[in-house]
Amino acid sequence: MIVTVRRRRPALLVLLAATAVLYLWDLGASGWANPFYSAAVQAGATSWKAFFFGSSDAANAITVDKTPASLWPMALTARIFGVGSWSILVPQALMGVASVATLYAAVRRSLGRTPASTGPALLAGAALAVTPVAALMFRFNNPDALLVLMLTLAAYALVRAQEHGATRWLVLCGAFVGLGFLAKMMQAFLVVPVFALVYLATAPVPLLRRLGQLLAAGAAMLVAGGWWVAIVALVPGSARPYIGGSQNNSVLELALGYNGLGRLNGDEVGGLGNLDQDAGWARMFGAANGGQISWLLPAALVLLVAGLWATRRAARTDALRAGLLTWGGWLLFTAAVFSLMRGIYHEYYTVALAPAVAATVGLGTASLWERRRGVPAVAVLAATVAVTALWAFVLLGRTPDWNPWLRPAVLIGGVGAAAVLVSVHYLRLPGRAAAVSAVVAAGVALAAPTAYAVDTVRTPHTGAIVTAGPRTSSGPGRFGGPRDGTAARADGRPPAGRFAPPPGGDGMRDSRGFRGQGGRGPGGLLNATTPGAEVTKALKENAGAYTWIAATVGSNNAAGYQLATGLPVMAVGGFNGTDPAPTLERFKELVRAGRVHYFIAGGDNAARRATSGSDAAQKISEWVAATFPTRTVGGVTLHDLTQG
Repeated sequence: MIVTVRRRRPALLVLLAATAVLYLWDLGASGWANPFYSAAVQAGATSWKAFFFGSSDAANAITVDKTPASLWPMALTARIFGVGSWSILVPQALMGVASVATLYAAVRRSLGRTPASTGPALLAGAALAVTPVAALMFRFNNPDALLVLMLTLAAYALVRAQEHGATRWLVLCGAFVGLGFLAKMMQAFLVVPVFALVYLATAPVPLLRRLGQLLAAGAAMLVAGGWWVAIVALVPGSARPYIGGSQNNSVLELALGYNGLGRLNGDEVGGLGNLDQDAGWARMFGAANGGQISWLLPAALVLLVAGLWATRRAARTDALRAGLLTWGGWLLFTAAVFSLMRGIYHEYYTVALAPAVAATVGLGTASLWERRRGVPAVAVLAATVAVTALWAFVLLGRTPDWNPWLRPAVLIGGVGAAAVLVSVHYLRLPGRAAAVSAVVAAGVALAAPTAYAVDTVRTPHTGAIVTAGPRTSSGPGRFGGPRDGTAARADGRPPAGRFAPPPGGDGMRDSRGFRGQGGRGPGGLLNATTPGAEVTKALKENAGAYTWIAATVGSNNAAGYQLATGLPVMAVGGFNGTDPAPTLERFKELVRAGRVHYFIAGGDNAARRATSGSDAAQKISEWVAATFPTRTVGGVTLHDLTQG
């Protein structure tokens, strides 16, 4: 695993260049990707107020149901280069490259930045780059890309702080976690207990100083993550958009409830029902999650235990053991929470495990490689390679019709690589032969996830729920619904308008990831409608006379019309259609004031299936249907709110 200093930098550049190609290749094929967030990016590129609050539309009716930091880089590039698929998705891809570079640097730091540290660091970086769910989410516009980058930077800062007990690096670690909160709220805090305990146990400074440093880091985390929350809480509700995802127009309620404890215990007011049917300790290895994240998970667990055992007699401040505790603790704690959470859960959440899995594999391999002249270390390394190949054989068996040759090839290659590692030891071959055997073993271990990642890159993904890799033999979703998250068209024609996706990325391609619920699927709330030219033209008629050219139930439903027209469309009830925004009385006021032109029917069915939350959207739909005339344009039913 030794890479000379002279070759270290070119090897890193090759890794980063390959990662950039993987994440940028044909990026525009996914069109708007998740239209819910693309519409918010479009709004932020048009209105600075919408930019700051993370509004779904430029007229600031309601925000997305997350803090807005992940939208800001995309909205800024959209302001510079125009709203389109590439301007939205390129920042996400670059975050992936930055995450790989940061992980590489962190692993090398934990190994002392010696020439021997480069091989394990490259292995860790490559493992992150080709993790299928990482290849998906770094090419998608969900908040997870920024979250993963911030947490990886936080771990790197922690490694730097552990070296000499530097307060500034620990404070920076806390700040990065706080910024992660602004990307995806409470999920960012899953690493906090692990990071705090590891620093408290391993930092090379007196205990009282460690405690003081942790308090300073906690303060930095609160400031970095809380400044936006404080501003929003202080601004009167009448002066800002409604906080989507909350029932009381409160960002604290959103953070602590719907995006906080509700995700753990399933008590999510306004949700569409729990998705906890597969909750349990085996969730990360199951049919839904296995192909996303678990390719190297058995190896990471084995190498974590072996690495901690190998460093058991090291000093309290040993950097390698501290690194294993940091990344291994991140992996174990976050995986446990994901496995047992009873609220809304989607497979792509597991991208938060990818850096921890990759770093643990790199550090664990390094700890054993240093001791490879001993029989136990070589045996564990060989067994890890064989187990990884065997698990890949199992996972590939879930897609029996997809590249069937790969399955036996990986198994045979893994067993062969394990045998070579043992042979090199017993035959006492020179160091070059040992290095070659290590490279071959790493290549075999990464072959299957790389193939899945390439399949992910070659497949356009659209919709609110997406998964990586080919379809598994478990069939069309766990709940009997379709796995197709493609955008629905109102009239079967391509999208039109200034903000339409580019050719080949129009939202009609297979998203490989929509899971139906109860055999039906949540309809228009998860799959944005892409209107045809006729209805787009009708919505844009005399648009300057209205604040919103239309209103419809559900943010994703509104997003399709907004992206096609480039004009504000009110998302009644927010993402799920279950927020009390606007109330029926407020909507009547807006209609009387002539601020809304049309009401688009058909978006309220999914809201009626909600298990909790406000029924304001349903009341508005019923009132509109009983009060205003309809016209059908391109297969879409429009209620003209100026005629009543």
